[in-house]
Amino acid sequence: MFHPLNRGINLIAVVLQARLDSTRLPEKALLLLEGKPLVLRVMESLNHIGADLKILACPEDSFSSFAPLADEAGFQIYAGPKEDVLERYCQVIRRFSIRRVIRATGDNPFVFPDAAKAINDEAISLNADYAGYFGLPLGAGVESVSADALLQAASQNTSPYEREHVCPYLYNHPELFRLHRPLAPACWQDRAERNIRLTVDTREDYERAQTLYAALNGEKERCRGETIIRRYAETFAK
Repeated sequence: MFHPLNRGINLIAVVLQARLDSTRLPEKALLLLEGKPLVLRVMESLNHIGADLKILACPEDSFSSFAPLADEAGFQIYAGPKEDVLERYCQVIRRFSIRRVIRATGDNPFVFPDAAKAINDEAISLNADYAGYFGLPLGAGVESVSADALLQAASQNTSPYEREHVCPYLYNHPELFRLHRPLAPACWQDRAERNIRLTVDTREDYERAQTLYAALNGEKERCRGETIIRRYAETFAK
């Protein structure tokens, strides 16, 4: 069992990884969603999660495009390695003296902030190195990860896949880390018959996101997971 180091600082940070050169939908981070770039809409959603810091972690080649958007959203911005995303996170951890990371990705404008708070609270309560819900709609979730666990993973001879995707080394080594991977509460679960897809990975996803974002206009609690699920079901009912 890996035991975190005593860092003496207890900062919790939302760290959003994003880039410009996505292969299936090039420069999707800058595609407009109700008049604003997708990555800005993601940050707006993440701003509903309570944390000490909000940081956009990107590669160097995305920095100039993302910096004004991060500033508009109230995020710090940090540029690090392009392919070694795990090391990018570790550099952010060292730079900002972070104790726990709420990890988010730049293709999820409909992340559930209420579910994010819940899983992070559970992770802290259980002193978990890694926590993430099963059963959420694709694109709705985040991961809560101990900063020390990420530093420990980066120090190992991890594979290119584990370095690109950040957390697989942790949950592939339950003998080393405290893992918490529960089924999401029923109110946030996807069901097989709905097959809710909230991430933006393809042109079809982007068009669906445009429709859903517009459908959520006027909703008083448009960022609540239950609201997003309900509007998705109403909008895309077969």
